[in-house]
Amino acid sequence: MSSGSVVPDDVVHTGGCHCRRVRWRVEAPASVVAWICNCSDCSMRGNTHFVVPAAKFKLQPGADEFITTYTFGTHTAKHTFCKVCGITSFYTPRSNPDGVAVTVACVDPGTLEHVEYRKADGRNWEEWFKRSDIAGFSEGKAEAAAE
Repeated sequence: MSSGSVVPDDVVHTGGCHCRRVRWRVEAPASVVAWICNCSDCSMRGNTHFVVPAAKFKLQPGADEFITTYTFGTHTAKHTFCKVCGITSFYTPRSNPDGVAVTVACVDPGTLEHVEYRKADGRNWEEWFKRSDIAGFSEGKAEAAAE
């Protein structure tokens, strides 16, 4: 998480895995764009995520000892998950290696006011990525979701 203050439109969201051994904080708007990806990994896990700059994400102390990582294909995406309960509450996406993808369902209740769902064509990744605006989300340049 950034060392400065929270951007006026950002709120602090907390969340983590099912067994609560992996916990984190993230600065992001209360209204986010979440991506429903159909790649082989996300479709099997049912993962829907929003992307933030890496500097706005912080693991809570001790959480990293319960995290393991799975990679495949280009090995750019780092699919992190809890060693105990198996939940992927966040990961480093191929689309935004400079950011963090936060699993919407793993955000604690009360701070997300609106989620706009968009489809990510992970099965045709290269073509989809060229025409999408997902890269801007880890740079803080993407258009926020409308309420």
